[in-house]
This record gives sequence, C-alpha cells and structure tokens, in this order.
Amino acid sequence: MTIEPMGEAMATATATAGQVSGSAAEIYDEFFVPALFGQWAEPLCDAADLGANSQVLDVACGTGATTRVVANRIRSGGRVVGLDRNVGMLAVARSYAGDIEWIEGLAEDLPFAANTFDIVLCQFGLMFFDDRTRALAEMRCVVRPGGRIALTVWADVAASPGYADMIRLVEAMFGNDAADALRAPFVLGRKPLLKELLDEGGLTGAAINTVSGVARFASIREWVRMDVRGWTMSEFIDDAGFEALIAEAETRLGHFSAADGSIAFPAPALSPRTKTPPIRDTS
Repeated sequence: MTIEPMGEAMATATATAGQVSGSAAEIYDEFFVPALFGQWAEPLCDAADLGANSQVLDVACGTGATTRVVANRIRSGGRVVGLDRNVGMLAVARSYAGDIEWIEGLAEDLPFAANTFDIVLCQFGLMFFDDRTRALAEMRCVVRPGGRIALTVWADVAASPGYADMIRLVEAMFGNDAADALRAPFVLGRKPLLKELLDEGGLTGAAINTVSGVARFASIREWVRMDVRGWTMSEFIDDAGFEALIAEAETRLGHFSAADGSIAFPAPALSPRTKTPPIRDTS
C-alpha cells in the first residue's frame, strides 16, 4: 500500500525534485498555499525591495502565489515573469487573470539574456533544483548590475516540530524513501550549508535571515491530505496507505490539535538576499 504504479525509483526522484501531477497542483494551490506558502510572499517582496517599475523574475513560481503578489505591487509599470518546469503548476498559474508571463523552463538554464531583470525571486524552490549551484549562477547572470536576488528555503526540520514528527511517522509506516520525500523541502535548512551553496553560486556575502512562520491546517486529515495528495508524497502513497496514515497521525500527532481540531505549529524559513550580486562575465 505504499508505492503507486509509477515505481519506487521514479517516485523518489519525482518527490525529491518537488514535482507534482496536475491534480496535485490543484490541491497544492487550493489548500497548501493558504496553509503554508501564502504567508511568505509579502515578506519575500519586502526583502527584495520591489519598485513600482521593476522587471521581476520569479523562479520556480509554482502556481504563482508569489508572482501574483509581485504583479499587484508593481502594477502596470514593470514586467513580471513566472518560470517553472512543472506543467501542472503552470496550468493552475495561468488560470488566474493578470498581466504575467508564464514560462516553462529550468532554473539551471534560464531562457533570458544577461542583465535582463532588476530582481529575481525564488520562493521555496532552491532545494529542489537538480544543480543548485548552476541555478544560482543563472539567477546572478540575468540580474542587472546593482539588482537584487531574494530567496526563501525552509529552516531545518528540527525547528518545525509538526513535520519532524510526521517524518518519523511516515518512515515507521512506509520506509525511508517515503520519509525522504517529506524531508526534501528541509535539506538546505542549516545556515552554514546554505551559505556555502550561495558562495559557490556567486552570491558571496548574502545576508541570511531567519523568519518565523506557522503551518496551519484545518485538521490532521487535511494535513495528511495535503502532504500526500498535494506535495512531495503525491506519487508515493496509495489510497489504503493514505487512510492508514491518517489514522496513525490522529493517534500519534494529536498533541498538535487545538480544541476545534485545527493544527498549528512553527514552520520557520531562511531568507537569503543580496542587493549587489556579482554578474557573470558573458563576454
């Protein structure tokens, strides 16, 4: 009851790369964005110091939660581009109205000329890239001299007690590969590791701030549903496993429940930013 027909190896690769199906993208947008991701869009825009006429690229834009906030802030005087490699996510993003360019593409091979954008953002995408160093170098390349790059990654899972306990439960029930799918978002959560990666990608001297956040779900069932059906475990656990996980979570993780059954626990993030990124020599 653990692995769906796509196969264990492919499911592991898909999950750790943060890729989801079209139906999972819809669940992600409807439930996960308000429960977990939506709260980070405004702070990331604040960190990037968006101007009214900014030219902005949102890398790994997903369903466009951050991209739409950018568009609302700069209005019609600038340019907003959302890029993602996941067609399911982009299909949901395009369903929203707004003057935004949606582009399918890889962070490691950005389809833009050097010095194109004033600002590059990446909200919870860096940990899923196949080549993180190259992706950072690409972001640095497409930013104009004096431009800004602002990123967000999840802090170490130890600082997010709900997910630390959920990972242990998933591992006990379904094994290490399934648990790794849920660990994947947290792999860059230690500041020394993140700083080393930023330095390798050419963002030497970037400030890394820890920002408080809260994960909120209507119930344990909804929490499990979003993790299994709308995020990194969407290809891992079948219907029987899904129901079994809910039953165990309601028993073992009930201490996260409020009187009304809702769930809330800390979910902090690390937010690196630089206002003067080095520009790659393209001559």
